[in-house]
Amino acid sequence: MKILIINGPNLNLLGKREPEVYGTQTFEDYFNQLREKFKSIELEYFQSNHEGSIIDKIHEVGFSYAGIVINPGAYTHYSYAIHDALKSVTTPAIEVHISDIGKREDFRKISVTLNACVYQIKGKGLQGYEEAVEYFIHNKNNL
Repeated sequence: MKILIINGPNLNLLGKREPEVYGTQTFEDYFNQLREKFKSIELEYFQSNHEGSIIDKIHEVGFSYAGIVINPGAYTHYSYAIHDALKSVTTPAIEVHISDIGKREDFRKISVTLNACVYQIKGKGLQGYEEAVEYFIHNKNNL
């Protein structure tokens, strides 16, 4: 089973960026822990601050992987292009947000990418990514 985790803009700064909101751990360190926990799963990680690169990656894996875990970052709130890319492929996606976007600024409460995903996890910190991987494992025959 192959699962790709995609992080959008500014998520390369995890561990440094607003630690009171996003924590102090880098995603790379956390990803190594995920790979250790899910040894039987082929986990891959991709981060980009560029919308087109994210879309290209979705197209690249979107017909062959078991799942995409995506945190589109700020693109969550306005990228119909990422929405359309997720809808255009057969690989199911789960949207993950480290913070609870429903309890933040008004513009963050809107997700235009959610309708292209099978599930959303928000406000659980980095653990949301682990929950998304587990969701794919436990629901692989129903997606």
